[in-house]
Amino acid sequence: MDTDGGSSSETVQVRNKKVMLKHHINGFPKESDLHVTTETVVLKVLQGSNTVPVKVLYLSIEPYQYIRSRKIENPGVFSSYPPGSVITSYGVGRVLNSGHPGYKKGDLVWGTTGCEEYSLITEPETLFKITDTDVPLSYYLGVLGLPGLTAYVGFYDFCAPKKGENVFISSAFGAVGQLVGQLAKLMGCYVVGSAGSKEKVDLLKNKLGFHDAFNYKEEKNLDEALKRYFPEGIDIFFDNVGGKIIDAVLLNMRLHGRIALCGMVSQYPLDDPEGIKNLMCIIYQRLRVEGFVVFDYFHLFPKFWDFMLPCIREGKIACVEDIAEGLDSCPAALEGLFTGRNLGKKVIIVSQE
Repeated sequence: MDTDGGSSSETVQVRNKKVMLKHHINGFPKESDLHVTTETVVLKVLQGSNTVPVKVLYLSIEPYQYIRSRKIENPGVFSSYPPGSVITSYGVGRVLNSGHPGYKKGDLVWGTTGCEEYSLITEPETLFKITDTDVPLSYYLGVLGLPGLTAYVGFYDFCAPKKGENVFISSAFGAVGQLVGQLAKLMGCYVVGSAGSKEKVDLLKNKLGFHDAFNYKEEKNLDEALKRYFPEGIDIFFDNVGGKIIDAVLLNMRLHGRIALCGMVSQYPLDDPEGIKNLMCIIYQRLRVEGFVVFDYFHLFPKFWDFMLPCIREGKIACVEDIAEGLDSCPAALEGLFTGRNLGKKVIIVSQE
């Protein structure tokens, strides 16, 4: 096999462990919805091909994997995985060979891969070359990857924060929420987050520097809880959850407040999503409510990295990761996203070679 960056027709076979979807998922994901198998893969770069074979080092566990594992009747941003197929992921890997002039053997990359040990990348435009290696490579799946860009775009572009404003973040200990909170602190905002356990609440306050946080599962009345933490109201709400929390927040928004709708993890498993009753508050309080999808903002990655890398190096931004080893841990990790088991950005170590 040619490994000098040119193309080759030589065939190399390897045993490739992969995570596959058994059937379309109904309700919340379970470990039994996925299975791990090992098959032979041919790492072959045909003459004139742009294919880039990659050895996967780290994989991300993401809510979108669950969304795509359901049967989507009207595909929009996402389409369904066919049952029996390998689920995709965002991965960090090492280039083994390349038919693409932009990559050569040994390059470190991150981007869309299969949830597997080896991936044949046939669309190398989905890859990003890693040039800054003085930070953990796993960070390119979190603070320097899509969650980081999501937090950056959603907070700065959509929320247009000002120093001293009151910021509330749902699912604040998730991969995106933990970063939004830290960005808000850097702006001089007052920051409160909600999470699903005492441990997460303590980490938000003691490790990530949130001014306060609460366990939403212990609150019988979310409206009363928000009034307790925001007696003067909320200027910015960054939502990752959807459902009942939006209704409560709408009752507590200040005049000309902004709401960024990033995700709705509480609604993904529901065939009949919950309705919102307090929409009139948007009119009365002259609120700006906007949803966004991070895929529209990939062109901002260079600007984002110029901002975020110094913040990490100077200790201004922390990234809490929940790391598991081996592809066999993927099914439990995906289930854990929806049962509150994961503490921080979920990353799977596939290989350290």
